[in-house]
Amino acid sequence: MIHFRLPLRKVGARIVLTSTLLFVCNSCATIDPNKVDVQLTETLPAQKVTTYSQALRNLGLMSEIYDTGALKIQSNPVGDNTGTSGASGGEIPRDITEMIKSVLNSIGGNVTFIPYDPAFIQNQMVTGYSNFDKKLIPDVVISGGITEFDRGLVTRGANTDVGIEAEVKGLPSFLPSNKLGIDYGEGSKTGLARITLDFNLLDFKTMAGIPRMNTVNSMEVTKALAEKEVGITLFGPTFGRKGSVKKVQGRHAAVRLLVEMSMIQMVGKHLVLPYWRLLGDDAQPDDVVVSALKKSYYRMNDATRIYMAQQWLYLQGFEVTPTGTLDQTTLAALKQKKPAFVPENNGIDVDTFSELYISIPIDEKTLGRRVTLTNFIQQSQTQTAAQAPAPEPAPQAAPQPAAAQSKPAKKNAEPKKAAAEKNTAPEAPAQGGGMPVTGKVGRIINDNDW
Repeated sequence: MIHFRLPLRKVGARIVLTSTLLFVCNSCATIDPNKVDVQLTETLPAQKVTTYSQALRNLGLMSEIYDTGALKIQSNPVGDNTGTSGASGGEIPRDITEMIKSVLNSIGGNVTFIPYDPAFIQNQMVTGYSNFDKKLIPDVVISGGITEFDRGLVTRGANTDVGIEAEVKGLPSFLPSNKLGIDYGEGSKTGLARITLDFNLLDFKTMAGIPRMNTVNSMEVTKALAEKEVGITLFGPTFGRKGSVKKVQGRHAAVRLLVEMSMIQMVGKHLVLPYWRLLGDDAQPDDVVVSALKKSYYRMNDATRIYMAQQWLYLQGFEVTPTGTLDQTTLAALKQKKPAFVPENNGIDVDTFSELYISIPIDEKTLGRRVTLTNFIQQSQTQTAAQAPAPEPAPQAAPQPAAAQSKPAKKNAEPKKAAAEKNTAPEAPAQGGGMPVTGKVGRIINDNDW
C-alpha cells in the first residue's frame, strides 16, 4: 500500500476547491435558461375601503340625526387642471368626476346625489323613455379640479459600502488568485411630491358661489428605491446576489382620499354639521361651522333657544320634554351635562348652546331617539291645532238690489272681502308657541340668507 502525505495547507485548499466546484455544479441545475419560470400571485376582487369610507356613511347618519332636511347636490365635470396627467403618462387621473359621484352617492341619509349628464337625459327624451316630470332639481353644484401636482420637492439618497479582503499563501499556482474577500453594499433614495385639490360650492338657483363654501386640501406622496448587494471572492471568481425594490405611493389613491375628505368638509359646512368629529380625534373644529352656529343662536329668541336645546338634550339621552321654557327638568339635565352651567336671564348662553349641538352622539340609538322626538313634536302640534277655537264667521252684509249698486259700492266691498278673509286666517301663536318642528340650525346660503 502506498501512502501520500500532503501538507495541511494543500488539503485545506483542495477542500475549498471541491466545495466551490460542487456549488457551481448545483447552481447550473437551477440557472438553466430553458427552465426559467415566474410565479404569479392571484388575488380575488375586494371592496375598496379607505380611511374615510366609514366617515362618509356616518356623515349621512349625522344629517338624519341633526334633521338637516334633504340636500340635492350635483357635480360639474372635474379633472386635472395642471395638464400633468397627459404629460406624465397618467401619473395622476385626468378626470375625477366618477370619484366624486361615488363619494357623494355613498353619503346617504338626507344627501341625494344628482348626476350631471345632459346627453343621456336628452337621448332618453328623444326615445320617449323619460321626461322631466319627476326629475329632481339640485340645490347646490360642486365645481373644482386638481390644481397642483409638484414633483421632486425633496429628493434624498444614501449609500453604504463595506469590503474585507485577505490573502492565503501556499496555494497551487494554477489558481487565478490567492485572495478571499467579501463585499456588502446598500443604497436608498426617496422623493416627495404634493397633490392639491380645490372645490367650490355654487347655489344652483343663482349659479353664484356660496361664501366660504370651498375646500383646498393637499396631500404629500412619496416614492422610494432601495438596493442591497453582497459579493464573495474565492481565489479569483466572485459570486454575489443583488436585490432592489421600488415603491410608489399611489397617486390615484391619494386623489381619492383628497376627494373623500373634501366632500365631507363641503357637505358638512353647508349643512352646518360638526363633521370634524368624523375625521379623527386630532381634527380641529371648523371656524365656518362654529361661526354659523353662533349666528343662528343670535337670530333666535330665548324660547326658541331653549326649545332647541331641550331637543338636543333628549337626543343625548336626557328625558327632557321640549316646551321652550327652562323648567327644573331641563336645568337638572344642563347641570349634569355641564356642571358649571348658570342660566343667563333665565336662558341659555351661546357657549352652552354650541356645546349641546356639537356633542350629539352619532349612532343608531340617537337616530331612534330623533324619530321618537319628531313624532312626539308633530303629535303635540297637531293636538294644539285641533284644540284651538274655530274663528267666528264674519258678518255678512244684507243683499241690495242690483239696480242700486254702483261702481263706488263695488270699491267699498273690496275692503269688506279682505276683512272677511282676514278673520278666517289662523291666529298667530302666542309667546312660547310656534316653535320649529325639529331643532334645525339651517344651512349656509350666504351671509344673510339661511
